[in-house]
Amino acid sequence: MHARRAARRSAGRRRARRLGGLVVAVVASLVLAVRALDPGSGAPTLALANSPQVALAPDGPPHLESLAGAAGGLQLDVPIRQTRITAIVYHGVGSDGSIPLVPSGHQRNAGLLTELGSMLTGGSGGSGPGYYVDSSASGSPTGSVDVGAVAGTGVYSPVDGRVVSIRPYVINGTTWGSVIEIQPTSAPALVVTMTNLDLARGIAVGAPVSAAVSRLGAVADLSKAMSQDVAKFTSDAGNHVHIEVSQAPAATPIL
Repeated sequence: MHARRAARRSAGRRRARRLGGLVVAVVASLVLAVRALDPGSGAPTLALANSPQVALAPDGPPHLESLAGAAGGLQLDVPIRQTRITAIVYHGVGSDGSIPLVPSGHQRNAGLLTELGSMLTGGSGGSGPGYYVDSSASGSPTGSVDVGAVAGTGVYSPVDGRVVSIRPYVINGTTWGSVIEIQPTSAPALVVTMTNLDLARGIAVGAPVSAAVSRLGAVADLSKAMSQDVAKFTSDAGNHVHIEVSQAPAATPIL
């Protein structure tokens, strides 16, 4: 009697293991199939968008869509019209005091194990744009975000707030556009810094801005000034607007 019960338990465990292995195999096959249909989610050197086609898309304000979140309840919205975006790339910026961002959407170059875990836990493919994570730089891999677009594409405010600083963006003694700092209305202890853009008329320190409404300027052409990491994920020079979030001067640190 005891021998038969032990045999049945052993057979049940074997069936459970086989079933578990079958589930993992099916999920892995689904992930590979999705990768085959969406090449951008595989190797990071493949383009998210074809730049010539993106350049032909109409320019204008983006529709409201979450780009990323940060400490203090801050929400960043997409700053460029979605059809003009070539790639969204998160990367580290060393130890300059930037606050790590929490990306919205789905990571296109996530590893197979990460994708499997997300699918098994129901966390795969969150709402929001597709993005890449470039872990080659030091610091948090989501310490900043580059939103790629063809030079000249309009850049809009990612938050409601007020412009608190404007300064030239200088590379090797030459000015290549501007750096704009915005104090968000929803998180006044933080500052949103945007780099690599040619300033629009009427944007000045103290000006109020609205997310996806206020045009701050246009993507600057830095192709002759530097090698841009975004180009690893696109089929063009990798021009982009760079965004970081940091503590406002004299503000109490947000934990």
